[in-house]
Amino acid sequence: MIAKHPFAKHISRALLYAVLLVAALFFLAPFYVMLATSFKDAEQIRSGNLLSPPASLNFDAWRLAWSSACTGVDCRGLQPYFWNSVSMAIPAVLISTAWGAVNGYVLSLWKFRGSELLFGFLLFGVFMPFQVVLLPMSQVLGYLGLSSSISGLVLVHCLAGMAGTTLFFRNYYTAIPKELVNAARMDGAGFWRIFWRIVLPLSTPILMVTLIWQFTNIWNDFLFGAAFSGADSKPITVGLNNMANTSSSVKSYNVDMAAAVIAGLPTMLVYVLAGQYFVKGLTAGAVKG
Repeated sequence: MIAKHPFAKHISRALLYAVLLVAALFFLAPFYVMLATSFKDAEQIRSGNLLSPPASLNFDAWRLAWSSACTGVDCRGLQPYFWNSVSMAIPAVLISTAWGAVNGYVLSLWKFRGSELLFGFLLFGVFMPFQVVLLPMSQVLGYLGLSSSISGLVLVHCLAGMAGTTLFFRNYYTAIPKELVNAARMDGAGFWRIFWRIVLPLSTPILMVTLIWQFTNIWNDFLFGAAFSGADSKPITVGLNNMANTSSSVKSYNVDMAAAVIAGLPTMLVYVLAGQYFVKGLTAGAVKG
């Protein structure tokens, strides 16, 4: 076996880092443009170029985007839409994650006749385009009296996310030795005691994956927000779209960019603070399925 020359090894590593650096710069360039533009005033935007840094950190656009920019005829900024998204995302994420955990627990460790067929039907929900459920879902929400409300959006996101969360937990729980569950059953532990005392403490990696995945999907969703929300329950994605499309005599690009950064901050913070757990959880959940 011929040993690789140290110089060639350094060259290949330098090329790899160069490619990764270029890819990172290309990926981060739009975010830099958004952030830089949000700190510029209108005069600097008109006179400068797209990539020029701001002359100073001017937060006027951020204040306007948060509290007084107009979205249609409503001039309260993104603040009410932001809190609508918070009120919608937190319960929807928690409920859909808990629902998926119990479903995955049943379908992997408490199998019954037809459980594999049921799991196969559930998988249709992962690949089904959400546009096909808009009309029947609107009818269901109307029947339940939840149309144009945050509670209705929570229900929609729980139902839409159930298939994906079930898939995550089911595939993760199949790696848990069945002998562990059988031993607990022989000792008299029941369904919920096994779940709380044995299965759930082993679920931290997949819990983090599912929480991050669901929060990102629900917070960034536009389709359900535009279709099922009312005047007082629109999420931040709909508010951002309305703000960007509001006509005015002079287009305030700095305000629009600040609003876009505000809308994306929660998901960015989640990935920055918990991204390592997301990768670890994906790896742990890929043992078998």
